[in-house]
Amino acid sequence: MKIIQIKRRTRQEKYYSSAMGMLNSRVTYIKKYVLGIPTKTLHKYRETYYGKIKNCDDCNLFI
Repeated sequence: MKIIQIKRRTRQEKYYSSAMGMLNSRVTYIKKYVLGIPTKTLHKYRETYYGKIKNCDDCNLFI
């Protein structure tokens, strides 16, 4: 069993864009696990409506 693991998980989330209103998007989380327990989110990004990859810091997420 590995002590430290890095896992990537994609899920659908709602977010608000000022230009387009409420949208659903696939948000990918890259997390660090220690002994199977998630400890830290390393990176969070999403795919836009037009297919570009963006960091999630520039949007307001509503879960």
